[in-house]
Amino acid sequence: MIPYPIGDMLTRIRNANSRLHDGVTMPHSRLKEAVAQILLLEGYVEAYERIEGDPQPQLRIQLKYRGERNRARRAISEIHLVSKPSRRVYVGRDEIPQPLGGMGISIVSTSQGVLSGKEARARGLGGEVLCEVW
Repeated sequence: MIPYPIGDMLTRIRNANSRLHDGVTMPHSRLKEAVAQILLLEGYVEAYERIEGDPQPQLRIQLKYRGERNRARRAISEIHLVSKPSRRVYVGRDEIPQPLGGMGISIVSTSQGVLSGKEARARGLGGEVLCEVW
């Protein structure tokens, strides 16, 4: 059992990204897939796919780089967990963080699903801030 699935997901992405791996595989969940969808829409990953398996499906995320391997520039410079089991971080619609003055994104779990901070602000929704990426 994984104590906190989103924290595990972000750690796997961070580790694979630091070693310039092509992709990373992890146990699938709908929440992880929603986070991967936002990372894809915002241009931080190349692709993701759900791989059916036994006993549990897997989620494969294809990481994004620019340039050749020895001089590759990562699309994800930093990814870190904001809300954790010991300290949940909830914000109103006007308090959604904008990492690096709007150059990065925050991912927020709202009553209408998991959204990027920009989308949640546009819809006038607050919620739990899961992570920040830049």
